[in-house]
Amino acid sequence: MLAIPYKRLTRRLVSYLTRQEVEAVLASVDKSTWIGRRNHALMLVAMQTGLRLSELTGLRQSDVVLGHGAHVRCEGKGRKERCTPLAKSTVGVLKAWINEQGDDESGVLFPSSRGGRMSADAVQHALATYVAAARETCPSLLNKHVTPHVLRHTAAMELFQAGVDRSLIAIWLGHESLDTTQIYLDANLQLKEAILNRLNTVQSKPGRYRPDDKLMAYLKAL
Repeated sequence: MLAIPYKRLTRRLVSYLTRQEVEAVLASVDKSTWIGRRNHALMLVAMQTGLRLSELTGLRQSDVVLGHGAHVRCEGKGRKERCTPLAKSTVGVLKAWINEQGDDESGVLFPSSRGGRMSADAVQHALATYVAAARETCPSLLNKHVTPHVLRHTAAMELFQAGVDRSLIAIWLGHESLDTTQIYLDANLQLKEAILNRLNTVQSKPGRYRPDDKLMAYLKAL
């Protein structure tokens, strides 16, 4: 029985957000409220680091280093720890957020309104709300189903399109195998278009079939 191969299933291309779509989603957040500032910081970290949803909601203030060599530390699949560097813009947002919360290393980085860990449903609901609002200014979001895992794909595609090697992206995301990172190569249409532009394609012009005189004479004689 162990020798029986698995049934082959259709593997669909991964969905991710373009830079314009990312900016539209972040701009739709109302940062005048506590919940809005929390969700803005959470989504920015997700889009930049590519952390899994469980890794995001499990972060504590002690897992974030905002000084020299700013990074976030998390425990991923298989209880393996990894560190992911933070961009300057993300560091600025997190500094303001932590200052607002009060310095508490044991506290949850992105707490619920009751102070505990956010549920997966709460994150998904918040993201869906912001995406729905962003569709008014960014029509390309209309045909996309955006989940927290799509934000992880977005971070990976940003790295891939910036020319980062596939093996380094696997380390960044905490993948066990390079085969998992292959899905971003398959989904990168810009890379495929660049390859097409390098090819010496067949030059062919559209046109209608025109019969020769011999065929036309035969048909008229019928």
